[in-house]
Amino acid sequence: MKSRIRQDAIIRMLRRNGTSTIQALAEEVGTSRRTILRDLSSLRDEGYVIHSDVGRGGGLQLDPQSIRTTISLSVPEVFALLISVAAMRAAGNLPFSELADTGLAKIEKSLPADRVKDLRALLERLHIGQLSPLQNLSDMGKIDRGLLPTFETAFLQREFIRFAYRDAKGQRTQREVEPQAMLILPPLWYLVGWDPEREGFRHFRMDRISNSETVAGTRFRRRHVPFEEDVCPYSEVLKRTG
Repeated sequence: MKSRIRQDAIIRMLRRNGTSTIQALAEEVGTSRRTILRDLSSLRDEGYVIHSDVGRGGGLQLDPQSIRTTISLSVPEVFALLISVAAMRAAGNLPFSELADTGLAKIEKSLPADRVKDLRALLERLHIGQLSPLQNLSDMGKIDRGLLPTFETAFLQREFIRFAYRDAKGQRTQREVEPQAMLILPPLWYLVGWDPEREGFRHFRMDRISNSETVAGTRFRRRHVPFEEDVCPYSEVLKRTG
């Protein structure tokens, strides 16, 4: 069992049982007492408060208010959190916005400097607006969970992105575009790409995209994306609602 999975299991058992022993934890996850001791040390380093009794049995108890204070998130994960909060903010239904902003700021600080640079480059190309009340949402589907990491890689490395696309009429085509920006019109999300075959920008609903991948060996330049006047960049959303 991998250390992260094993340590998560230890926390779940301590929360469920209230009190446990090193031996009981070792038997539960199928490892040695020595490994459990190392896991407990790692969990404490991450911010968990785990009390231990020196007496017979080596009783262990997790502080019920204890949480992990160190995190390991990728840029796509942080980007997903930020744009989700931004979308809710733009829609006017973000409760506890100050707490959300504080938490996200702490998450951003946990990233290495080079990853923060990547994150800001992505946020500069994130735009948010309001969806027309006449928009038909009856066919709205789920977004492929692999699309955001693919977009992030293609965008930062300036490689084309290739994907299968289903249009409003159900027709399927294979597309290959420059991933220039992302547009959120809650609850719809769009990939904004420059299509070299059609020599123009195209908006692709992300819930209609599947089988996305980067195209190795391709390169593109950043282009100015001419959004409508009622669509503003992510930074402007923060100014208006902060």
